[in-house]
Order: sequence, then C-alpha cells, then structure tokens
Amino acid sequence: MNQNTKRPERSRGRPLADGQQGLKDRILDTAEELFADTGYAATSIRRIADQAGVNPALVHYYFGNKKTLLQEVMERTLEPLGRAIAAMKDGAEASPDRIAALLLSMASKHPNIPRLLTREVLLPGGEMQQFFTENMAPRLGGALPALLDREKSAGRLRQDTDPGISAVLIMAMCVFPFIARSLAEPVIGLAFDDEGIELLGQQISQLLKQGMMS
Repeated sequence: MNQNTKRPERSRGRPLADGQQGLKDRILDTAEELFADTGYAATSIRRIADQAGVNPALVHYYFGNKKTLLQEVMERTLEPLGRAIAAMKDGAEASPDRIAALLLSMASKHPNIPRLLTREVLLPGGEMQQFFTENMAPRLGGALPALLDREKSAGRLRQDTDPGISAVLIMAMCVFPFIARSLAEPVIGLAFDDEGIELLGQQISQLLKQGMMS
C-alpha cells in the first residue's frame, strides 16, 4: 500500500464493539451505494453521513478521509474474494464454473460494487485506478489465467481455450449484468432477486461447461 492511500492508525488495534461495528458497516453500505450512483468526486462526506444518519465527524473518526473510505468500501468486498481465489491455488480444482460462482456471489451480495468499479477503476481518470491496478487486480482477475491454465494442463479445460480470454469472459458474464441492471431489469426482464440470480448462475455454469470445459 503506497503512502497516498495509507490507512489512519485507528483502523488497527482492538476490534470494534458490536454497536461501533454496526455504525461503521452502515457508513460503508451508504458510501458504497452513493459512490456507485453518483461517483466519488460528486459524493461528499456530509452527504454520506446524512444518508447514514450519523454525524460527519463520525465518518472522519472511523475512516480519516473520503479516499480512505472509498478504499475500505472496495476492500470490504474484494479482499474476501481475493482470499477465496488464492485458496483455489492450493485446491485440487479451479473450474470455470467454480470461479464464476465466486464472482456471482460477490456481485449478488454487493450489487453496487460492479458499478463502483466501472466508475472509479475501469473508466479513464478513475479515483482508484492506480491503487486497484497495483494492489488488488493481481490477486483478483489477474490470478485467473494461471488457474485456468492449470485446468487446461490437467485436461479439464478444452485445449483450444485461451486462459486469458476465458478469464475476461467469465468476469464479464458474472459482473456485467449488475453494471447493466438499470436496463437489464426493465428492458430485458432479468430479475435480480434470489431466484433470478440463481437462474443467472445456472445459465452461466451451463455455458461454461459446454463452451470451455472438456
């Protein structure tokens, strides 16, 4: 982690009490939604605090500044995903449908994160582009080609499959529906309730098994 994104000292030390953790989670939930909806630059600490029902001073107390808050919003969701992908390196199998299940689970639990990543990482000038590229991408999407190459070497992936292209396609199938939700829901009729997401996962798994796996 570089000096520009160093966390304040308060984030280390004793765990927060239940009530404090609940307040912190509420701030993170609110910030996640607002950053995804209106972007980092257009979202103030005061607006986050007002919508979360807390004093702006409390936001500064827990997070220090707005950029650290944005970083924690992303890390709260993506660090567990990174650990799960890392665990696949030690496992016996990292099939495309298992990878897809991880990504879809992340997106369904935090449906604002795909839009937030689009705004602040993928688009030019995104606030977290450099941090994400240097600190998170290698352990997330960047780790998938090697896993898929191992599947290919083990004969579980079709030999005409390119691991890098396959990684991009898997991420696109699992994440893009949440980016396009504002149109996919009313225009295409894609449901984002539990049943709809389960059906989406089944369809993705079927496509991957038929198109990539041997």
